[in-house]
Amino acid sequence: MSDTQVSIGPVRFLRTLLIGLAVTVALVLAAGAARGVGPVAIWNQFTHLAGHLHAPDFGLLAVAPIQIRLHVAAVSAALVVGIVLMLGVKGDTVHRTLGWTWVIAMATAAISSLFIHRANGAFSFLHLFAGWTLIALPMGVFAARKHNIRLHGRTMTGLFVGGLLIAGAAAFLPGRLMWRIVFG
Repeated sequence: MSDTQVSIGPVRFLRTLLIGLAVTVALVLAAGAARGVGPVAIWNQFTHLAGHLHAPDFGLLAVAPIQIRLHVAAVSAALVVGIVLMLGVKGDTVHRTLGWTWVIAMATAAISSLFIHRANGAFSFLHLFAGWTLIALPMGVFAARKHNIRLHGRTMTGLFVGGLLIAGAAAFLPGRLMWRIVFG
């Protein structure tokens, strides 16, 4: 493999998104089952929105604690930069610069999430993603520094899917702040 490679391509990018979507659906169903809510009730919560869609209420985010605002900003930046990285040319200066930006955004998102707790002060299952992100990010950077491009790509793609897509989708479960901002 050369140091400068073409992007992963639209087919692989779509496959990555579909895998993330499938895992997210499974997690949503598992979270519902843990609360004693069946798949039909979960589906009804989503389908009731058909006639009630509105512009997001960013006022809820504006009054949220600073750690939540910082977390949402870092996740938003990581998502945008991550999509550009996934679709762009690999190994050039732009990729390296955006890559470091992405690593900083992901680390900020993971660390800030450790200061976000449920109302009872407990951690949620989403904090497992933060812990794994803080372990895997240095592994992915180290792999790139050692020119292990395959391991670097797999690690960073896994963090994109798990840390951003799956954990991000779980943040939009009914009752959570992101649900209230977008759908509430």
